Amino acid sequence: MNQYRFWKGIFDCFFSAILIVLLFPLLILLFIIACIDTSSNGIFFQKRIGQYGKVFIIYKFKTIRDKDEFCSKTGSVLRKYKLDELPQLFNILKGEMSFVGPRPDIEGYYDILKGKDRKVLNLKPGITSEASIKYSNEEELLKQQQDPLYYNDEILFPDKVKMNLDYLENMSFSNDFKILTKTIFKVLIK
Repeated sequence: MNQYRFWKGIFDCFFSAILIVLLFPLLILLFIIACIDTSSNGIFFQKRIGQYGKVFIIYKFKTIRDKDEFCSKTGSVLRKYKLDELPQLFNILKGEMSFVGPRPDIEGYYDILKGKDRKVLNLKPGITSEASIKYSNEEELLKQQQDPLYYNDEILFPDKVKMNLDYLENMSFSNDFKILTKTIFKVLIK
């Protein structure tokens, strides 16, 4: 597994650089759209918990207007097709993230895990994972709950931790390939 981790890091760096170059015109276009749509700088910055509990700044295209704190129609499209996540290619290039790994969460979740659950912090956060595929409709799911915070903290988050620990134990090129393929199909059939 240690050897795979090394090659996974090389793969992440190499392919994020290639995708940034290939997608650069799209990135610029989406940046301009996000700037106009949200009347802001177009990039969302937020502290997230990374590998070994280290805090890093995640990048996304903004989809919410500061003035009314609502997601715009354009922002909804960017979210639906995960285009708002494309700036995370720069997080991958910087070595803060991976293509596959637990979705990076805000402080107060992964950083306060106890016991064997803390092993999740050995993983670099990723753009996608089995948990993010399973809970791709997380926002809608939480809206349906009487107490969304309780449901997230007691049901969703523990299940994500369990799934991410399983990924840690079974990390391989074939598993990553399977997760990436499932993610692409999930995004395209929405």
